[in-house]
Amino acid sequence: MPDNDGTLAGLQVIDFSQVAAGPTCTMMLADRGADVIKIESPDGDLGRTLGPPFVAGHGTIFLSLNRNKRSVVLDLKSARDLELARRLLQRADIVVESFRPGVMARFGLDHATVSAGNPRLVYCSISAYGQHGPLSGRPGVDGIVQATSGLMSITGAADGAPAKVQAPVIDMVTGFLATTTILDALMARQRTGRGACLDISMYAAAIQLQQMGLASYLASGDAPVACGSAAPYSAPNEAFPTADGWIMIAAYQPKRWASICRILGVPQLIEHPLFRTSALRVAHRGAMFEQLAARTRRSGSAELLAALEAGDIICGPVNTYAEVAASPPFEAMTASFHHPESGEVRVIGPLRTGWADAYRQAPPRPAPLLGEHTAEVVEPLLEAAPAS
Repeated sequence: MPDNDGTLAGLQVIDFSQVAAGPTCTMMLADRGADVIKIESPDGDLGRTLGPPFVAGHGTIFLSLNRNKRSVVLDLKSARDLELARRLLQRADIVVESFRPGVMARFGLDHATVSAGNPRLVYCSISAYGQHGPLSGRPGVDGIVQATSGLMSITGAADGAPAKVQAPVIDMVTGFLATTTILDALMARQRTGRGACLDISMYAAAIQLQQMGLASYLASGDAPVACGSAAPYSAPNEAFPTADGWIMIAAYQPKRWASICRILGVPQLIEHPLFRTSALRVAHRGAMFEQLAARTRRSGSAELLAALEAGDIICGPVNTYAEVAASPPFEAMTASFHHPESGEVRVIGPLRTGWADAYRQAPPRPAPLLGEHTAEVVEPLLEAAPAS
């Protein structure tokens, strides 16, 4: 049974989403105490099969995004199971679905239909390009939307092929924005007693993610170009090589520019006509980089970071995943659960904000087995009279 703590305790979410964007949203709702009932086809969420890696045959993508949820298998092509889905929606507080636009309407599970009997329902549709408009029928996944939204054009090296951010940033930010929008709708429902119909698109989320770059383009007409680790609006603000690795340096403010030049033993660059301002350094980034990199290569990362930090330079190591996972801050950001087949599984936990009451206090429940909770959810529906 669901736990009775967290800010969303007592609310029920029916989750028709799969893989990443929708499950990220419903995971965040579940972490806050909502009872998330994950509706899966007999084949299960596609995320169950994506990998490697797998843990005892279970995809880590699914394990990481579906904690604290209950899994119910319903075949929506079956009249019996479709009726059970309708009954669930009549009792729900929130619905999250990520079918292609029009699919839920064909099942009679669209917002207009189900809200007639449940006007307090907050109904959130997540799709690649939105529920309406010329692109609404087009499918899309994280990498495709990174491409179509322009993000892929500004990542990677300037002279390289288009590069994708390897973390599925569009899926994640879509899930985050869907969560905040649902919370907005719940707050409004407290005042009005009415639910809402929410249209969250991955494309719109990708545009929101790029506000600074797109605003700069709209102002100047100049498209940002791929520049590796560098920030297109300031310099130095990029990764520099050391004797044993790479470090990231942000020293574009006037005092910090002067400071880094002194620390690296090139004070003559402080008032150099090509480098005296951040805008000039952006324009002549290649020359600036070679001047500084010739000095950073002489020291090991730890030694150089210590000197830069002593000089109030904003900096940090370019860590590998192994180094991140071994760091003390990271340990506090993880959570573990015992999966009945995969054993102990360590995942990224809820965001730590200093306000623990937001989240359920019980240890996280593992991502569910396919259909694990079908009987406990469906049997009461079969015993009850159909919702009017």
